[in-house]
Amino acid sequence: MALRGTSVVRREDAPLLRGRGQFVANLNWDGMAHACYVTSTVSHAVIAGLDVGDARSAPGVIDVVTAADVDLGPYPSPSPAFDTAIVRPMLATDRVRFVGEPIAVVLADTPAAAIDAAELVVVDYELLPALVDPEAALDSPALFEGMAEPNVVVRMALEGEQADFDSCEAVAEVRTVNNRIAPCPLETRVAASRWADDGRLHHVNAGQGSHPVRAGLAKILGLDREQMRVISRDVGGSFGAKARPHPEEALLGWLATRIGRPVMWVPSRSDDMVGLVHGRGQIQYCRIGGNRDGRITAYQLHVVQQAGAYGNMGAGLPGNAKAMLAGCYDIDTLGFTSVSVLTNTTPTGPYRGAGRPEAAAAIERAVDVFAAEIGMDPAEVRRKNFLPPEAFPLETRTGMPFDTGAYEASLDAALEAADYPALRAEQARRRADGDVKLLGIGLATYVERTAGIGRSEYGAVELVSGGRIVARTGSSPYGQGHHTSWAMLISDRTGVPMDQIDVVHGDTDEVPRGEVTGGSRSVQLAGSAIWEASGTLVDQARAVAATLLEADPADITLDTTSGAFHVVGTPAVWVDWSAVAEHLASTNGTAGPRLLHAEEVFDSEAPTFPFGTHVAVVEVDRHTGNVELRQLVACDDAGTILNPLLAAGQVHGGLAQGAAQALFEEFVYDDDGNPLTGNFADYPIISAAELPFFDRVVLETPTHINPLGAKGIGESGTVGATPAVQNAVVDAVAHLGIRHIDMPLTPQRVWQAITEATADTVDGAYASAAESYMNREGIPVGREAASPDESGRRYPGRSELHDR
Repeated sequence: MALRGTSVVRREDAPLLRGRGQFVANLNWDGMAHACYVTSTVSHAVIAGLDVGDARSAPGVIDVVTAADVDLGPYPSPSPAFDTAIVRPMLATDRVRFVGEPIAVVLADTPAAAIDAAELVVVDYELLPALVDPEAALDSPALFEGMAEPNVVVRMALEGEQADFDSCEAVAEVRTVNNRIAPCPLETRVAASRWADDGRLHHVNAGQGSHPVRAGLAKILGLDREQMRVISRDVGGSFGAKARPHPEEALLGWLATRIGRPVMWVPSRSDDMVGLVHGRGQIQYCRIGGNRDGRITAYQLHVVQQAGAYGNMGAGLPGNAKAMLAGCYDIDTLGFTSVSVLTNTTPTGPYRGAGRPEAAAAIERAVDVFAAEIGMDPAEVRRKNFLPPEAFPLETRTGMPFDTGAYEASLDAALEAADYPALRAEQARRRADGDVKLLGIGLATYVERTAGIGRSEYGAVELVSGGRIVARTGSSPYGQGHHTSWAMLISDRTGVPMDQIDVVHGDTDEVPRGEVTGGSRSVQLAGSAIWEASGTLVDQARAVAATLLEADPADITLDTTSGAFHVVGTPAVWVDWSAVAEHLASTNGTAGPRLLHAEEVFDSEAPTFPFGTHVAVVEVDRHTGNVELRQLVACDDAGTILNPLLAAGQVHGGLAQGAAQALFEEFVYDDDGNPLTGNFADYPIISAAELPFFDRVVLETPTHINPLGAKGIGESGTVGATPAVQNAVVDAVAHLGIRHIDMPLTPQRVWQAITEATADTVDGAYASAAESYMNREGIPVGREAASPDESGRRYPGRSELHDR
């Protein structure tokens, strides 16, 4: 039976569940030193003095290193398009530019000794004005001398296109904030380096690909790639933030050279909250126009991107928003501009979707605002403007080669699963009854780009003794289930059972090449490489089987159900993979364990473009602003699904993260650039208690771009869920005259919007709804704060609500 398309349980979980995972913090190299970075406690200042004397003499300390000791160049800029005046040192030199920037590093015999000594380092700061608001930073003095434009990392525009609003019958505008969020992988930016007996630098990290990390470290440390071995085994999450080694990690190899000992770095959660790149962080100005029959003819987006202190990869993310500008809609005229701005905050970077969720959030909010402007149901506005399925494949006005699309089918499937008419009827009834629990229904139909960059990947398979198969993949997993997926593909192609297939990844010595695991690229690229290499291996084995069966190779077929080779039409006489291996071993003598070998570098001609529709149903408490996510329906297309169980897991995780951004998560700074959400006590992480069971509808439109017909699925949940939930909350309060509320949709923010919208009618509609609620709950009605009831509960009166 073919395994593709079946729900095979993850095989890589067993060692993790038994505590046998290979994580960096579990390393026990002889003579290990432990690093603790001294980081800035202020957002912008001149370093007037740095005293490390007491730290050097502290018990267990091996060395204390400052910028004056480091003879390396600056941390490389991620893009040649960025202003070259922006230079980030490995350790802060004369100035710090964000809370969390490393200034010095203490090396000690134990983690505790390193932490204790780091607290003895004294930094004398001369405070400078902090830039926190990116729009205000555009009119402020530059954070770096010699910038072409103060605090502008890069500007982007859609060349040759301009949105035409002059002929529109209706135009709507909305300013949205795509909130800055912290990635929060459970495993922080751990890494370790040592000079091994083979004379090379061995580096172990928790990243998204050992080969890109080796390339980055070699450039920073001035080494040839052959002088390094990089290993990345089990990884406790990333979500895009660990695609590139941070300066603290990059410095470990240099530190190991300096002290002649291995060095490990395990930052704390608080260190990572301000040191690991943040995601999203956009202010979006949307303008949308069209006819009153629902046809959209013009859309303009201007993005102000928070780049943080040094213009990391996040500064380039508006490029993805530009690429996916119009989403799944056929809009006649488009316009796009963006500016990425320096501030005294943690640099931003890729986060699950990396610019594509931001694009979807902008267009999906804009469509809802346009629907409200013309008084049409948002589902119908979407239906009127979808790119039709017969138009595919096509190239969009932003240059994207869309492969397949059935957007209306995804909308219909999601609406049917949610019972959309019944939801609208319930919403109308609640509004008529003055129900305190306001019902909101939000839609988002999205299309996203997967395998958009780095469209090649390595895969190899080899036959070893006993008929086992070893696969080597350049794609390095961190929770996606690659070992299960690649074993499924190999088993389907060869007939070898999955338990006789081993998968090797994340080691530059074991795998000759590889790329970063990101952009939902793995199955369509690495999977295709494994699939095609497996086909080549079968051809090689067929020739050996022909010798054993004394037949022409052209007459030999492989029964993939049993893994047996036989002459066509004569299945009773056969040889299996173990027989092929035994024959090769006997003829090769001491040739080594690899008996047959096939490898493939799969190069994709283009990205793929998954799509779908999400429907969110929320209940908003009119008095408190509390939002309860009651239902989330997700219809997602990802081409041909390899393993429905793994796909569901990817979608569930994305839906949770998308809903979390909409409702809870936001990394917040005060006006002086001090982080206010630096740990999990202040930064809310969504849990199962805040989520409903997800309702999934599977839609498969195979792509022609790869032999598996597969598209990416890992980030789709975050692309669709966030605007669907936001649209649902706004929909719940739209009858009060509220057109928009920014994320995260916290009770305070929602309550404030309701209060401001109803301020003029407080003695009428508000009081009526409040009295209805209080009467139903048996609460004494009055303008002043109510007295405690018999259980001791205190119910807030209107004055208390306003005070909050």
